[in-house]
Amino acid sequence: MAARKVLVGGGSGFIGRALCKSLKKCGYEAILLSRTPGHSKITWSDLKKNGELPECDAVINLAGENIANPMRRWNESFKAELIESRIGTNKILTELIKKAAKPPQVWISSSAIGYYPTSETAEYTEDTPPEPENNFFAKICCDWEQSAILPSDHPSRHVTLRIGLVLGRDGGAIKSMIWPFWFGVGGVVGNGKQIMSWIHLADIVGIIIHALENDNVQGILNATAPQPVSNSEFTTTFASALWRPAFIPVPAFAVNMIFGQERGIMLLEGQKVIPKRTLESGYSFLFPDIESCLLDIVK
Repeated sequence: MAARKVLVGGGSGFIGRALCKSLKKCGYEAILLSRTPGHSKITWSDLKKNGELPECDAVINLAGENIANPMRRWNESFKAELIESRIGTNKILTELIKKAAKPPQVWISSSAIGYYPTSETAEYTEDTPPEPENNFFAKICCDWEQSAILPSDHPSRHVTLRIGLVLGRDGGAIKSMIWPFWFGVGGVVGNGKQIMSWIHLADIVGIIIHALENDNVQGILNATAPQPVSNSEFTTTFASALWRPAFIPVPAFAVNMIFGQERGIMLLEGQKVIPKRTLESGYSFLFPDIESCLLDIVK
């Protein structure tokens, strides 16, 4: 496509900042959309007040409160904020896209691999049918995706990214893990058997730009590397990349005590997610394996 102006919801976040830098390098103009005045060209309040999209050729929404923030109490108020920051923002953009006189050529919305059930053995692709929503994360992901759906005859091409654990410098999961590992007090979480479906920051940005620029790309894409690993394998590889030992485990009860039992599911259980349609669409991963990913991050 020949899109030049791209509206980016969540453009000031971990993924959004990296995406906006890459968009600029590729010749796009990124119009940032966030909650904070001064850190964006447009706020969500501005968008609701104006009642229309700014002139743009593509819309991308990466907005969402950090679900794993240990500084936030796991209560109904926080859950409501998680829902509003994902589903609420999608609804705003979807409605404005529907009524736009000149709709964007492509609409890229976010979801997460929490859509899939947790399992140590099952393998999930984009073709895996949904199962009953058995926890808060599954329900929020299903509602998240539903909130972004356009009518079947709408001219905007729609892509939904089910994003895994994003790994990169200066943010995301690595920011909270690196210092314990650096000081030699890292270790497996729980029994270490849970599967981690991860992706390098450069590849999530790459997939978004790939979806933006290729008119044949639409529907669901798993934004995860093709080689998921167990928590035990991740721990060993991360410690090795840092030249540090990793022999102090984090027991399940400690995870539940810090994060709460419901939120602890994210760390103690996992999903083996394969990016089947992403690979079939022609995307080539820069970091397909965990060793190359972590070595790049810590170098």
